[in-house]
Amino acid sequence: MIPRVVLDTNVVVSALLKPQGLEDQVLRLALAGRLLLCVSPAVLTEYARVLPSPKFKLQPEEVATALRQLEKAGSLFDPAGILRISAHEPDNRFYECADAAQAAFLVTGNVKHFKKDYLTTKIVNARELLDLLATGQI
Repeated sequence: MIPRVVLDTNVVVSALLKPQGLEDQVLRLALAGRLLLCVSPAVLTEYARVLPSPKFKLQPEEVATALRQLEKAGSLFDPAGILRISAHEPDNRFYECADAAQAAFLVTGNVKHFKKDYLTTKIVNARELLDLLATGQI
């Protein structure tokens, strides 16, 4: 069974900024279908809001390509309700997506806002997810 994952926006940004980095490896696995990328309308909206930020210096065509790939590769889930787990309100959209998708993992580089697992969804960073894959634990 392919592991279901939700990618926090910072993972996508890091993947675009550091090709061949750990986050890029995770994103490539998701885009290739080796991980089941779980998205929701709110998650896609958050990607579209954050990626074009001038601070990242990403080219508009690079952002557009990434957003198309994420939407195409992602399995769309509609959360049933609003969760209030993270003190950083926008991050709750990722918990909601993970809940709706029954995702095994929420991958983030920001454990400050994602302090705790939710039901069966474990909070991991890119390295932890890749290590679990490499050791056959998932």
